[in-house]
Formats: sequence, C-alpha cells, structure tokens
Amino acid sequence: MRKRVYLDHAATTPLDPRVLEAMLPYLSDFWGNPSSLYAEAQEARKGLDGARRGIADLLGCKPQEIIFTSCGSESAALALRGVAYASHRRGNHIVTSASEHHAVLHTAERLEQEGFRLTHLPVDSEGFIDLAELEKAVGEETTLVSIMLANNEVGTIEPIAEAVRIVKAKNRHTAFHTDAVQAVGALNVGVDGLGVDLLSIGAHKFYGPKGVGALYVRSRTPLLPQMLGGAQEKNRRAGTENVAHIVGMAKAMALAYAEFEARNALCSALRNRLLEELPARVPHTHVTGPTDRARRLSNSASFCFEYIEGEAILMALDLQGVAASSGSACTSGSLEPSHVLTAMGLSLDLARGSLRLTVGKENTMEEIDYLLEVLPGIVSRLRALSPTWPEREATEARAAGEKPL
Repeated sequence: MRKRVYLDHAATTPLDPRVLEAMLPYLSDFWGNPSSLYAEAQEARKGLDGARRGIADLLGCKPQEIIFTSCGSESAALALRGVAYASHRRGNHIVTSASEHHAVLHTAERLEQEGFRLTHLPVDSEGFIDLAELEKAVGEETTLVSIMLANNEVGTIEPIAEAVRIVKAKNRHTAFHTDAVQAVGALNVGVDGLGVDLLSIGAHKFYGPKGVGALYVRSRTPLLPQMLGGAQEKNRRAGTENVAHIVGMAKAMALAYAEFEARNALCSALRNRLLEELPARVPHTHVTGPTDRARRLSNSASFCFEYIEGEAILMALDLQGVAASSGSACTSGSLEPSHVLTAMGLSLDLARGSLRLTVGKENTMEEIDYLLEVLPGIVSRLRALSPTWPEREATEARAAGEKPL
C-alpha cells in the first residue's frame, strides 16, 4: 500500500517527535499545578516559566508580555475583545480586512453587534490590503486594527510593519494586532520588527501540540480579561495552564527557528514546482494568491479549477492517498465558497473549485510528482461529469464512439 501524501499543513501539522519528548515529563513526573507552592507544583512552574522565556526570546519581547491560551483562535479573540472593551471609553472603532481568519472576522462581527463600529478593508486580487485605504480608515475613534501577517488560504504576506507605521502616524493610541498563526516558522515574527502591539500564535501550525496558543501583548496595551475565575497569567486569562502543551509549543517554536532556512528552502522548492507544473498540466486552472513568490508563504500553493467543485477533488485525492483542502480547515463542512477568494474578486462558481496545497518539512519532491501525476486525471474525469463543462458533449460522444455534432 502506498504511503499517504499529506499536503494540508496549513490546517495542522504532525507532532514532531522531539516536541513529544519534551512534553512527556510534564505529563508523567511533573504533573503538579504550577500555581501551587509545594515541590510537585514548583517543578511544573519551572517548565512553565522556561517555556515563557523561550517563546519571549524568539518573539523579542519580555516574558511577562506572553499570555498562554488554548489556541490561536482564542488568542485572536482575546486580543480583539480585550482591547475593544478596555479602550471603549476612548473610542469604539475597529478596523480589519475582508480576508481575515474567521477567528478575527466572527469576533469583530460580534463586537459590531454589541455596539462597536467596524470597518472591513477590501483586498485586491492577490489578497493584499490597500495601505492608502487603511490610512483613510483610521481616525480618532479607532482603538484597534487587526490585519493578519500571512493568509491561511492563499499565503499572502501582508506588509505589516508598513501598515503599523501608517496606523501609528494617524493615531498613536490605536493598538495593532496581527494574526501570525500561519507565519511562525515561515517568517520572522519579531514583534519589534513588525511593530505590533498584539500577536497571536497557535502551536499546532508549527509541529507542536493542538490545544495551546499564545498572545503577545506589548506592555501598557489596554486589555480586559475575557476568561475569569483565577489569577493565572497575571490576571489576564484565568485557568490552570496546560504545562505539557506549553512546553511543547516552546520546543516546537525553538526547532522551527533553529531549522528555519532548511525548512523554508525545501518548502519553497516544493511549492514552486506545484505553482509551475499544475497549471501547465491542467487546463482552465487559476493560481490564487500573490504572483510574487517572495510575498507568498513558502509552503503555500493555491488554485481554482473551472467547471468543478473543490469538495469532489478532495474526495478523489483522498482515494488516491493524498490529503489536501479547499480552504480553511475551520470552515470544513460549509457549502459556501471561501470568503477569502470572493473578497479577492473571484466569482462564486470559480471559488467553489478551490484547492489549497500546503507542504511541510517531511514532504518530498517524489510526493509532489505523484500528486502531479494523479490530479490531471481526477480533474478530467470530474469535468466530464459536470453539466457546465463546455466539452462534455464531445467527451460523451467520444466515449460512445460517435462523432460529436
């Protein structure tokens, strides 16, 4: 039986064995509650504090500026709601983009229902915000701007440092949050270089465990806690910390940056082959996302196929041993086309034919070649069944041994 080919690393990544090894002592020997005072608890506290220092070093911030959460989505929600409610006496305006992850979009939309004013910045055909529109949007009442560093569906890398400069020049009191969940390990996420006030990460996107994330909050940034009931995380997020997973996240992040160049070189080579070969082998294929590969995540290749639906492609690929997706894993099960693709101006029909291929550090060129071998046939067969395929009658006639009219 052929080994399966996993090409959905934007959805989640396998746990690195070295990360599991770092976690195991905190699942067995050092199991105490890190908030307690006795010896068992203090061993857990050492692991928690060490992880916090390690992540802070990689982000270039102070350890006390790190808040541990359950995932990247919670980190984003805490950033938006925490800043919005802490700053509401000064203003009630929030700015974000139309192509954000739903963790940001849905949280912002809920805040709008609760009385805040919301501006969605449009994006262009490659997923980039217009910096001039951002400048226009920010005013005296703007308390928060949230723009993602790297898009999870099409890999667009936004010019966050430049965006921050524009926002701060317009209103120095406006807090700037970036969703960096897809960026860790692929980009430099140093907070001073980016200039951001808040930054969200999630461990399972960079070979760490699921169920743990972190939010960087620059000192003196107003933030109202959203989870109450304990004094953990300096009274900013109640709940006993998940020490083993936090240790795992710190280890995974350390490995990601220790192996940064090698991982990105491999992923870029695999991604480039997909971007070059797939449209050449499959007619009526559109590459989505940035044409400038330096402005696209190193592991991200995304496409739309005319005349077929992405879900059918995924099912057929799965039968051939390939795991892929048609967009964000958080919207699986939805019949609606990707909001990212429609925000980029794609038609509903074309957006429904999307395919996201995201490679990882264990993928090989042979696996990419296998995908390129099986995918054209899958697309061809599905198009032959599609009522919108212009060549359907000719295909059916050839199959029946007749000449098409």
